[in-house]
Amino acid sequence: MNIYKKLLNNSLIFAVGSLGVKLISLFLLPLYTFYLTPSQFGTVDLMTVTATLVIPIFTLSISNSILRFVMDKNYDKESVLINSLFVSALGIFVLILSYPLVILIFPFKEYIEYYYIFLVVQILNSLLAQYVRANGSVKLFAINGIVTSLLLLISNLLFLVILEMSIKGYLLSFITAFTLSSVFIFFYGNIKKDINIKKFNKSLLKEMLIFSIPLIPNALMWWIMGVSDRYLITYYMGLSSVGLYAVAVRIPSILSIINSVFFQAWQMSAIEEADSKEKSLFYTTVFNVFSLTMLIVTSLILLFLKLLMGLIVSDAFFEAWRYVPFLLLGVVFSSFSGFLGTNYIASKKTAGVLKTSIIGGLLNIILNIILIPILGINGAAIATMISFFIVWVLRIRDTKKFVEIKLNTFKLSFTISLIFLQIFVMYCNINQGNLLELFIFIVIVLINYKEIVLLFNKVKKKVLKK
Repeated sequence: MNIYKKLLNNSLIFAVGSLGVKLISLFLLPLYTFYLTPSQFGTVDLMTVTATLVIPIFTLSISNSILRFVMDKNYDKESVLINSLFVSALGIFVLILSYPLVILIFPFKEYIEYYYIFLVVQILNSLLAQYVRANGSVKLFAINGIVTSLLLLISNLLFLVILEMSIKGYLLSFITAFTLSSVFIFFYGNIKKDINIKKFNKSLLKEMLIFSIPLIPNALMWWIMGVSDRYLITYYMGLSSVGLYAVAVRIPSILSIINSVFFQAWQMSAIEEADSKEKSLFYTTVFNVFSLTMLIVTSLILLFLKLLMGLIVSDAFFEAWRYVPFLLLGVVFSSFSGFLGTNYIASKKTAGVLKTSIIGGLLNIILNIILIPILGINGAAIATMISFFIVWVLRIRDTKKFVEIKLNTFKLSFTISLIFLQIFVMYCNINQGNLLELFIFIVIVLINYKEIVLLFNKVKKKVLKK
């Protein structure tokens, strides 16, 4: 199977699994905004985004090593698995010992016991899911995504709607879904046969940690750029404002669906083609298709944003639409940065991701401190967008030593400028503004139409090629 066909097939498989989770999360938004107050929703959002920081730190980001080393035929997958389980178990133990410190730091002390369980089941679920994915069981990985989606839906209805447990119900729904999902993967993936304590390998563990540990500060910087703004919004404006911001963040998740589906398949293809002589052409073609798709979908979401918000959130949260546009562009630039960041993973030069991430993280903190007091919640959204844009630009230059990706700079710049114009029209709230937004969207599609067709035909030929 050629590289284009394999990327397409994997993308379709991951789409089946990822679409369920992402769409369920979006469909649950009306339920959350109805059964949780803005303050409560702000609290659960802080819990969720804090987990994205805590887990990589305590597990030494070992899940990233699973994907890279299991896919490498030069390593024993059973040794990779037992090493990863050992590091995760050690991380959970240290997390438990850190309880007194956690109580002092986290702003949700009354739910901390539930939160600990939430973290543990998420660590184990991520580890098992990464293993079956790296081991080639992509269909099982996709099916598990559907299973997890259904479990989330059922458990949310039980704990939030029927039992009315508010924040505790939110946590219990995720704990239930992740636990049952892990059981499903463990048995249907037949992981038990690969768990062999005798396969613990100290030299391999050292190599895995050399690979994964540099990703911890990278995860910290990525967290700062993506979610630390919640804490600054809490400091300057309170939990109710965090609740509005949290709702606004959920809308770009529509765009994140495309990114996450593609990214899961792309990581595997990038690793497999790391030593290919034609990787420059492959990376360039794929990025051009990906970037145009992301920008056109962004413009489309903006076109229907207010209508969408009116349908899926309660009146108390409708104002959140104002913070969505710049968050959408933040997702776009984040996905572009992530695409280039895969080059570091594929080449096992993970120390290289740290430099650009530190710059982006520090810039994000500075911009948040400056812009939130001036622009309010939108200051955080703009800070996020600018930070991810800078990281993307820096990585374009930095990753040239791995692979040369030829960007259509003029076309990208012009399309992004038109999206900014569309955002400006939205904020002006002028008569016939919707028609003007529609016109801008049509122009974006038309100026990219020729390139879209050329790229589509190029990829089609590659896919059909034996």
